[in-house]
Amino acid sequence: MQEKKTAFTRWYHEPYAWLVALLPAAAVVAGFYTLRLAIVSDDGLVTDDYYKKGLEINRVLERDERAVSLAIDADLEVDPAARTATVRMRARDAASLPASLHARLMHSTRAGFDRDVVLERAASGDYFAAMPELPAGHWYMQIETGEWRVLKTFTVGLHGK
Repeated sequence: MQEKKTAFTRWYHEPYAWLVALLPAAAVVAGFYTLRLAIVSDDGLVTDDYYKKGLEINRVLERDERAVSLAIDADLEVDPAARTATVRMRARDAASLPASLHARLMHSTRAGFDRDVVLERAASGDYFAAMPELPAGHWYMQIETGEWRVLKTFTVGLHGK
């Protein structure tokens, strides 16, 4: 007796069936991985009081304008290896600069890395601060008093620096 061969094979013997099933399965796995990342990581970009923060922007701009009107500027040198910062302040009336300044170190993308430091004035007129350990990335240093603020940028540990 001769066996009859059918033209149909079982679906799991077909490579194209696996290809068609593999793509949606990969999307499901990627979706669960993305969900895990969303739950575990904190992007730190959303604030609960966004309206109040939006209203404060006018006060910040006034402080920037005040620094310009007083001809206040700064040169910033950051040494991440030694964990020090040196700030040379320039102002029309240098005697009006305070003995210490508040500086806020702000990471460009992760608010959770932000730090506060106090810059103390030395006899040379320069301001110095011990810096905390900072992750690699682009940083902003906001030097401020109650009346004015100056914003400077620096980079930590990128491109062999």
